[in-house]
Amino acid sequence: MLKRIVLLSLLVSLVFSCDKDDELIPVCATVTNITSNSITNTSAVITWEMAVSSATYTLEYGVSGFTLGSGTRISITDATAQLTNLQGSTTYDVYIQTDCSLNNSSDVTNPFSFTTEIDAVVAELRPTLSEINLFVGNLKDLQITPYGFEYKLSTPLFTDYAHKQRTIALPEGTSMEFDGDGLPIFPENTVIAKTFFYNFDERDLSLGRQIIETRLLILINGTWETGDYKWNESQTEAVLDLEGSTLPITWVDAEGISNSITYKIPSNTDCFTCHSNNNVMRPIGPKLRTMNFDINGVNQLEQFIANQHLTGLASSSFVRNLPNWEDTSLPLEMRARAYMDINCAHCHITGGTCDDESTLNFAFETTLEDTNIASQTFLMDYRINALEDGIRMPFIGTSILHTEGVALINEYLATLD
Repeated sequence: MLKRIVLLSLLVSLVFSCDKDDELIPVCATVTNITSNSITNTSAVITWEMAVSSATYTLEYGVSGFTLGSGTRISITDATAQLTNLQGSTTYDVYIQTDCSLNNSSDVTNPFSFTTEIDAVVAELRPTLSEINLFVGNLKDLQITPYGFEYKLSTPLFTDYAHKQRTIALPEGTSMEFDGDGLPIFPENTVIAKTFFYNFDERDLSLGRQIIETRLLILINGTWETGDYKWNESQTEAVLDLEGSTLPITWVDAEGISNSITYKIPSNTDCFTCHSNNNVMRPIGPKLRTMNFDINGVNQLEQFIANQHLTGLASSSFVRNLPNWEDTSLPLEMRARAYMDINCAHCHITGGTCDDESTLNFAFETTLEDTNIASQTFLMDYRINALEDGIRMPFIGTSILHTEGVALINEYLATLD
């Protein structure tokens, strides 16, 4: 009989608790089936299954891993809570406790986790690069946002042997539109970025790199705005700098030779010099013919078409391509003309900055006769080999000679004498 009384007492204790007046109170049950929905980059809705119809609920949340008691707390009577003012691309933990009465609360639930959406790219020049949301995670990792994509050029422009990461971010639901072999039609609020960096040692990339600058072109109200972001020494942020500057750079090349230069970050005026045509700003690199080549066996334009980044073009076969100047299997003239197109033609072209000062036209499609190269071989040879400011070519954008590029042009010019 005694055993039955003990067992009965234990059973009652599982269902009831006693207050100081020995009043039997039902145990306050913990909520179940916690879910999240309507998640954006700044908000989320949390719902759960109510265990007690007349209870209130204390919900505490914070960045994943926070200590209970240090998060944001809200008290509600419904089984739904909207969380606001969240950070994009961030995982949060949520804890919920049922409050049945003043002195009767449930255990706190195990953490429920959810991750907010990635912040959209901001199509305006902000004081710091991180505010534009071009990259996710640690800024120095240069991990491109899912709202953007990397592009490469068959023949890139030379900038003192710096490496470059090129990025295009299109507004959601838009695309570049085919408009011939040159620049596509970019939608309003397109952001084009180019980040310059040097590997400390080209023989061992695990030693890291130094990021120097990130240049932006943003299409705002039909006009391309330019801005240059200079990276700090700790590689944690880049700050908008429109005045330009210089800094010493040292790296070890693939042959083990140490190189030191004074790198020049351009001013906004310098950007206009190269990017303007008939006094209108425009991109230089992302012409369709310059992006029309295979990367790891896949044509880049075909990839853009498949990803709906490029519309109005059925096949890359309808677009010409700018040759790779380093491809020695191609004719010398083709390689040299391709090099001059990407490195010189933005100024030496109809409407370019040098249009009123020079008769040279370096656009790849221009016939040799119309380029006037043959009649100016001596002057070209002199200026591309010069080091003095005001004489050397390119006029801006580099601080040292491109040994391989100069050799290519010299070899080509020799065939025209």
